Amino acid sequence: MLLKFTKMHGLGNDFVVIDAVTQNVCVTGTMARRLADRHLGIGCDQVLVVEPPSDKTLDFDYKIFNGDGAEVEQCGNGARCLARFIRDRNLSGKKTVKVKTMNRVISLTINEDKLVSVDMGVPGLEPSDVPIIQSTKSNTYAIAINNEQFDISAISIGNPHAVLFVPNVDSAPVSEIGQELQRHSQFPKQVNVGFAQVMNRQYLKLRVYERGAGETRACGTGACAAAVAAIQQDLADSPVRVALIGGDLQINWPGEGQPLIMTGPAVTSYHGRIKI
Repeated sequence: MLLKFTKMHGLGNDFVVIDAVTQNVCVTGTMARRLADRHLGIGCDQVLVVEPPSDKTLDFDYKIFNGDGAEVEQCGNGARCLARFIRDRNLSGKKTVKVKTMNRVISLTINEDKLVSVDMGVPGLEPSDVPIIQSTKSNTYAIAINNEQFDISAISIGNPHAVLFVPNVDSAPVSEIGQELQRHSQFPKQVNVGFAQVMNRQYLKLRVYERGAGETRACGTGACAAAVAAIQQDLADSPVRVALIGGDLQINWPGEGQPLIMTGPAVTSYHGRIKI
């Protein structure tokens, strides 16, 4: 069959988005890996699938596959692209839609300025939320890598994140340390690793090493986690502008126990069809 798809990006974090509402298709991890291959497929960081709702209180279900075919819990940049896709493909006329990911329900809103705001829910701060193997909750945890100690924040934004604050994000060993932390035994489900530099109390710079993808141009959930970590450690105040390689996101988080709102752009690159 010929599968219709849309190529999109959020700050350069690129996606293949598939409508499984009007198309009779079931996307598997194997299929997603083939679609994501930049040499033999379409090429993307992640494959996003919008499906009919599994519950009448929802508008859609939302599946996310990494480039390696693994289904994951959350993707902030992808959520913004999904909102734009739903609106542009006339799948819903609502200003705000509720979609269900693997482990939570999020709300997507297209604003008057065409930016997309996503209610990412309440950040998970307990060790079991992430998960990280620690007995008690703390703002930071000490983790040893190659006989060197790193103090990291561990936060769930629906997916697991470790955040390190560094003096200079441009020279940070993102690939080396990111790879070691991603698969560290303290993180049984692995972890996305953010390297953040505080520029002032409402401005961070960030690079992210993602599970199944390596360093990407932008990571929406990574920006959320970095903002939460900075606010928790009294390094920043909400709202926080987070500058990634691909551009900026704004993160609003009133504090512990409160939902987090991420706002940023979502862009359609092109539409196409591929034989599967």
